[in-house]
Amino acid sequence: MATRCVGIVMGGSSAEREISLNTGRSVAAALEARGHEVVCIDLAAGIDPAAALRAAAIDVAFLALHGRLGEDGCVQGLCELLQIPYTGSGVLGSALAMDKLKSKELFRLHNVPTPPYYVVDGAAARADLEELHGAFGYPVIVKPRREGSSVGVARANDAEELSRAVDDALTHDGSVVVERFIAGREVAVGILDGRVLGAIEIEPKSGIYDYEAKYTPGMTEYHMPARLPAVRYRGVLNLAERAARAVDATGAVRVDLIVTEGQNEYVLEVNTLPGMTPTSLLPKIAAAAGYDFGELCEAILARATLHVAAPRVEQSGRVPRAIPIESDDELALAV
Repeated sequence: MATRCVGIVMGGSSAEREISLNTGRSVAAALEARGHEVVCIDLAAGIDPAAALRAAAIDVAFLALHGRLGEDGCVQGLCELLQIPYTGSGVLGSALAMDKLKSKELFRLHNVPTPPYYVVDGAAARADLEELHGAFGYPVIVKPRREGSSVGVARANDAEELSRAVDDALTHDGSVVVERFIAGREVAVGILDGRVLGAIEIEPKSGIYDYEAKYTPGMTEYHMPARLPAVRYRGVLNLAERAARAVDATGAVRVDLIVTEGQNEYVLEVNTLPGMTPTSLLPKIAAAAGYDFGELCEAILARATLHVAAPRVEQSGRVPRAIPIESDDELALAV
């Protein structure tokens, strides 16, 4: 019987709020069934996150948040400041993985193949979209730079569709990634604390794994394990592991890829707080690796930690006070 009080941090104020609530409820039920004392903490809009976490008096935070302000390093940083161990990646890994532009830059730096792309950076760039797109070609996939769960994602087959898709994506984020469409199988790889669990193949009936395909029953078929030759399957697992390392993702991670009919694989993104309902992709992958849903939740919880060392303090328990520089001479010396 566990003695720690586990806070399931869920909800949030992003476009993925309802998905997060579903994840949080599923995790809470699983951990309660395994004997944990569980408190659900909904960081809804208007709630002071620091006050909510302090008031809950929890020993550890199971982060069930998705999207902006929950998956991008913000809540992770707050947990570090409050010295509450938490599940998932640290501040840096969370921020890098959530930012599609920065993660792609890191993929390229670490020789992890990813589809070619360009960025529409705000309304000013939107005005020159035709020139910016140039000879990039069609079709393309348009994505808000910092959103998850395929929120605002659309396929564009011509200039008119591209214009509409960029306008829609800009309602979700001030910056948009336009990515070359790669025809192939969509595959997701699950990783738990550095151990690659396996890969599942996703077959959306619409041809694109968008928000509707993810969350509408019957819109997508799943194949576990992914239907790939053994050698190529191992290569996909290895590539996913490299992608996770490139953005410093730890804990429970899902890596999304495209596998072409040729011999090419492309990493789309790394998800540091994947969905955790019994029908989500990571639990499906974990089930094939021998984890039932409760065991998976327990394994993720067991790896909750602080990623940043606590600051060294004086014996009085106070952090040393900074002495302000007041004179121009002192300021010049400091510079």
